Amino acid sequence: MSYSLQLYTLRNAIAEDLPGTIKKVSAIGFTQVEPYNFVATAAELGAALAENGLTAPTGHAPLLSQDQDQIFAAAKDLGITTVIDPYLPAEHWQEAGDIQSTAAKLNAAAKKGAEYGIRVGYHNHAWELESSVEGQTALEYFAGLLDTEVVLEVDTYWAAVGGQDPAALLKRLGDRVRFIHIKDGPMTTDTKAQLPAGQGKLPVWEVIGAAHALEVGVVEFDDYSGDIFDGIAQSLAYLNAGSASAQGVDA
Repeated sequence: MSYSLQLYTLRNAIAEDLPGTIKKVSAIGFTQVEPYNFVATAAELGAALAENGLTAPTGHAPLLSQDQDQIFAAAKDLGITTVIDPYLPAEHWQEAGDIQSTAAKLNAAAKKGAEYGIRVGYHNHAWELESSVEGQTALEYFAGLLDTEVVLEVDTYWAAVGGQDPAALLKRLGDRVRFIHIKDGPMTTDTKAQLPAGQGKLPVWEVIGAAHALEVGVVEFDDYSGDIFDGIAQSLAYLNAGSASAQGVDA
């Protein structure tokens, strides 16, 4: 099991000092990151990743609202092999017709991505789980409309906030899920209340174990009331210790 860090977690630090922030991420022990909106910063980010020995297997970019060729070209330069659309607001997830339209657009994006050797995915928030269509959550209905090569990155915390058991959801979605966001806290919409992995109400290891085709677990905080670098360090230490324990190695 490998872990990555969604760089949106450090957006304020990145805005002030991108190279220095990436250096700190490496010093904490992360070897992989998940950039967001990376087209504008691709050159500087790529240099910082290379200097610190970090890779970016995934990245977030608004595939459904911005130039896809620009996004895929930047992703290829950064070594990103899966580009994930991170966000469509709640109004897109209420009606079957809207969800069908979104699925068709993402399927088309996946065909373009394939020309660059890049896979495409989608990342959820709470509202895709709060609404239901034809007896399923909107996210599951959506998954059934996607081409087989399109993957999901399930934000397990937001799935719980949306009223779902995240482990059960992952089992239902099966091999479609290749990445998850790992975060913890009281499972409310109060992002400032989010906590390092293992310190909140999310059953982290049950969730990880339910994602049978998982490639990377991505640590993320939407916000945090403490020192964010300490928060991500605590999350990584918890995950590494648990992984080592699961393998019969002293943590």
